[in-house]
Amino acid sequence: MFNLAPIPVPNLSGRSVLVTGATRGIGAALVRVLVAQGARVFAGVLGDPEALPGDATVFQLDVTRQADVDAAIARVRADAGRLDVLVNNAGIISPIGPLASLASDSLAPAFAVNVIGVHRMVVAALPLLRASQGTIVNAGTGAATTPMEGWTAYCTSKAGVHMLTRLMALELGPEGIQSFFIGIPPTDTAMQAEIRAAGLNPISKIPRDHLVPTAVPASVMAYLCSAEARGIDGVLLDVRQDRFKAMMPL
Repeated sequence: MFNLAPIPVPNLSGRSVLVTGATRGIGAALVRVLVAQGARVFAGVLGDPEALPGDATVFQLDVTRQADVDAAIARVRADAGRLDVLVNNAGIISPIGPLASLASDSLAPAFAVNVIGVHRMVVAALPLLRASQGTIVNAGTGAATTPMEGWTAYCTSKAGVHMLTRLMALELGPEGIQSFFIGIPPTDTAMQAEIRAAGLNPISKIPRDHLVPTAVPASVMAYLCSAEARGIDGVLLDVRQDRFKAMMPL
């Protein structure tokens, strides 16, 4: 349906990368690609993760808990001494439902993870990112700019990350820190299963075998962790953009 394939990822030897939301899906796939390309990878997970490479440093990380975030950054500093890339991949879509049916307070967890969690991770990582003149990669979605029925929590919180990334580029760019918001197409993950179960908008009707494999967005995100990505002029990106499709061996 989307006619997308993984892109080649440059050698990442010597680069230190912290990935949140690495328990499964795109995050776990990203960790595997990063390790395969030689990066020093720190994987923040919740609960029992998918099988991750033994070379990755895996630890529990709830981005809504300051103590977890501080411990993660301390671990990166102690083990690697540097951080070249922070990938904010952790995200939730629930609750799904018509906006009039949702209790207002039920929206809070999505903002706590998708927006405040990203801000918390970035602020904690700033000393290391300033030292390396590093990169921030925020997992995005077209839902940040396109309203989708039933996705009040997800669309509005991801719109917040969209603007937050632009603010990062504005305020941190002069310090040499690069920031990306990377739009991700409908991908075969547990989140997509939740979307199909709700059945509230056109995305929920996409058959599972038409969804994008996790390896595709993972490869693009891994590319953004490379030194080559420093040449990209832009903040708001998408896996489906021509710049990436031209790299896909279709």
